[in-house]
Amino acid sequence: MTADQDREDVHRVLEGDISSFGNIVRRWQNPLVNLAFRFCRDRQRSEEMAQDAFMQIFRNLEKFRGEAAFSTWIFSVSLNVYRSALRRKSLPVKSIDDLMDLAAGQIPYLQIEQQERDELIRQAVALLPKRYRDAIIVFYFREMNLTETAAILRVSEGTAKAWLHRGREMLRNKLERRSTTTAAAKEVRP
Repeated sequence: MTADQDREDVHRVLEGDISSFGNIVRRWQNPLVNLAFRFCRDRQRSEEMAQDAFMQIFRNLEKFRGEAAFSTWIFSVSLNVYRSALRRKSLPVKSIDDLMDLAAGQIPYLQIEQQERDELIRQAVALLPKRYRDAIIVFYFREMNLTETAAILRVSEGTAKAWLHRGREMLRNKLERRSTTTAAAKEVRP
């Protein structure tokens, strides 16, 4: 996936060769579906959200000015589409504390496996306030650098850095509290 291919396909689409948009979809389909999945945790819904994002990208392709990388622009547009989709059809809300209690209490005194811990973290991230959730998803799960994250979120690097810091702190506090509760329960065990 190269920036030159993206720019060339954008130019072709804008010149009237609509079929070139298929090249963009092929290159970006998996990354956009994966990004949507980080928000909704439902494969079918994430595919629908990505399709909506591609429709929005196509409709607004002339707005891509080339000042930023195409990847930055496409993720920014997609992020806005995903936020709107989540507002329209919200997921059941659980508190982070409930998730921690559930994970710790399903099978008493049993250590949570790494995969379960990862899922617990993903669920906890999904429950963060929007600005912190989006920053963490873009920076950590999409593995963007700070500059790219700030551009996608359309904020300054300082703001993106602050959101990342605050989001990590919120997660750390919840996870530490869960860890302390689990350790205390093990000490009481006969």
